[in-house]
Amino acid sequence: MAIEIDPIGYVHAVRKHAEDDFWGNEEATITLAPKFSAEALYGLSEFSHAEIIFLFHEVELSKVVIGARHPRSNKAWPAVGIFSQRGKNRPNRIGSTICRILRCEGTKLVVAELDAIDGTPVLDIKPVMEEFLPRERVVQPPWSHEIMRQYWLRKS
Repeated sequence: MAIEIDPIGYVHAVRKHAEDDFWGNEEATITLAPKFSAEALYGLSEFSHAEIIFLFHEVELSKVVIGARHPRSNKAWPAVGIFSQRGKNRPNRIGSTICRILRCEGTKLVVAELDAIDGTPVLDIKPVMEEFLPRERVVQPPWSHEIMRQYWLRKS
């Protein structure tokens, strides 16, 4: 079954290519597609965060992983299934990040700490509500903390 999804907008950011770390405090603007008016963003600025669902559009289909691999090709970390990591080479190339909302300007949403590059197609925007966050402690393996150690640091 094929599924077609039209982007609801595009990311405008300083970064032109994906990098593994130093996404802290990056600012980006999501400009809605022409079919949307500013009304589509009404009320969003009352939330502190939004979840942005996007397409890793630069990942070549030949590079998609459907089995297990070492995250970031680092043999010090265990080979785990693609659904046990957040790498961009996913079967449907879909990314998701919770980021801070800075402001809405007409049909533009300005956010901080969105780890998407310039030109990234945005598939959806959802406000973050506490009730949709985990209701219990989040548990994850040690290697996943290591992989994220520098991810949200500021680039120097």
